[in-house]
Amino acid sequence: MLIEEISNGENEKIEFKENAKTNTYIKTVVAFANGNGGKIVFGVKDNGEIIGVENEFEVMDGIINAISDSCYPMIIPDISLHTLENRTIILVEIEGGKKKPYYLKSKGMQKGTYIRSGATTRIIEEDYVLKELVLEGENKYFDQQVCHEESISDEEIEKFCEWLEKLARKNSETDTKIKKVTRNTLLSWKVLEEKNGEIFPTNAYILLSGKENWEVSRKIQCGVFKGETRSIFVDKREFEGSIITQLEKAYKYVLEKINLSSDIVGIYRVDKYEIPPKSIRELIANAIIHRSYLEPNDIQVALYDNRLEITSPGMLLSGVNVKRMKEGYSKLRNRAIASVFAYINIIEKWGSGIPRIMNELAEYGLEEPEFITFENDFRINIYRKSYNTIQTTQGSTQDKTNTTQTVSQKEKSNIKNLTETDKTIINTIINNPKMSQKQIADNLNWTVNKVKYYMKKFKQKNILRYEGTSQNGKWEIQEERLKYFLK
Repeated sequence: MLIEEISNGENEKIEFKENAKTNTYIKTVVAFANGNGGKIVFGVKDNGEIIGVENEFEVMDGIINAISDSCYPMIIPDISLHTLENRTIILVEIEGGKKKPYYLKSKGMQKGTYIRSGATTRIIEEDYVLKELVLEGENKYFDQQVCHEESISDEEIEKFCEWLEKLARKNSETDTKIKKVTRNTLLSWKVLEEKNGEIFPTNAYILLSGKENWEVSRKIQCGVFKGETRSIFVDKREFEGSIITQLEKAYKYVLEKINLSSDIVGIYRVDKYEIPPKSIRELIANAIIHRSYLEPNDIQVALYDNRLEITSPGMLLSGVNVKRMKEGYSKLRNRAIASVFAYINIIEKWGSGIPRIMNELAEYGLEEPEFITFENDFRINIYRKSYNTIQTTQGSTQDKTNTTQTVSQKEKSNIKNLTETDKTIINTIINNPKMSQKQIADNLNWTVNKVKYYMKKFKQKNILRYEGTSQNGKWEIQEERLKYFLK
């Protein structure tokens, strides 16, 4: 497994160091502890060449002491020796920490806190990112913090409770399940906070009620674009006020803009949106619940010719990754808002949303959603079918997709976003498709294992295949994919 990780190159979870002569790697140790953890491999060049480490036990002791002396709070790494290609390397594994933020003692919290951004380590310059780490380390939630600039009256509390109960009944199939919302309910959710016998609104109340507060309030920006980029605006809207109202308006906006097909099933006409409405609503709700309200940017809902794109401000919390999300794992960033959304039946069981959305999209014949993590944002793309608006056909529901299309929109995105390393090896194959894997390795000054890793990856993406025998065969790049790759 480790050799494959090295062959894949540096990324947000792994970094290579030729040696430990300087302590520059300590910044990466801090960054991994502030995120989802990661690995530092000593004895490997930046290009993945394994050169090994001499005096490995002495070097290991030095690494342990340097981490212990330099980091606060204390970070305890897992260090082990491995033999790869007859050379000894040192593997330092750092877990995502629970006492964030971690920083360099010599620089202090403000100037010595680092995070991982792709394959690089960077210092935190944004105050809101540091505040987010502080809250996470203290096991606190932004939405449960008291909004000291605001006050609240008994009448406002009563009206808010009545409004939530009304929404819950509206969204519920039966009234019998609805429990009455009281002041104590809001206190238990921490939508309100009691201090010295006085009731204060929290940030959750400001966001849910729509009360204006420049420091807390956020919007949802919606837009329709011509083509597959943001070059040409067709339409745009912004929704303010209560985040509950924002959700409903953004949801209705998307339904107005996407295609609607109509089929005749038996003697009945059945209308069907090109994307399941429940999935659209839940994705926007997830963005509202899981976004960082410390970050000043707004949620963006963008519709392109080929996809629906929902971008939520805030990096993923530690312990959360795309793989775990697909399996149903969820970690709340805004617990009070989530409690209210669950009560008014906007969300169901926590953590069940993404798997359910994936199932609904599959039932619609749509591709699995694309999950993209940015430095300070998280994005989900749903790729559209080529529906014609209001089509009517006899018989059962028929697929309106252009079935002759050999490259899906998601595949195009994957190919277009090939790394420089990917492009290097593909260009080598294009120039001499009859080269063996060993010849390719020699040509690029790589290890054979590194070449094998990339060949396997390209085969899995249906970019590459091998035709013929081992003696007289050749590598072939899939024609349609190659055309797109060369654009």
